[in-house]
Amino acid sequence: MGKERTDLLRGTLDLLILKALALEPLHGVGVSRRITQISAGAFRVSFGSLFPALHRMEEKGWVQAEWRASENNRRAKYYRLTSSGRAQLRAEERDWSQVVKIMAAAVESA
Repeated sequence: MGKERTDLLRGTLDLLILKALALEPLHGVGVSRRITQISAGAFRVSFGSLFPALHRMEEKGWVQAEWRASENNRRAKYYRLTSSGRAQLRAEERDWSQVVKIMAAAVESA
């Protein structure tokens, strides 16, 4: 993906957040950093998009949050995947793989 095009495709933010939290609980800034890391710098998620998405995921039961001290001793809300969130991650990964196959076939067609 070219550096000039870094907008997230509609529907990919949930997948990226779930993937970022799959390894360990993270606070919001940590989630943002992990997304940048796993996308090799291609995606930077604004807090204006990230925190509403995390809140929505918490309401759906995909993540649970708790307040605790961050690495720099500041109080931060840490998010972790629930079992429902892990199931949602698997579903999102399956759906994304299907979209990639369909788009690849469409782009490669005559």
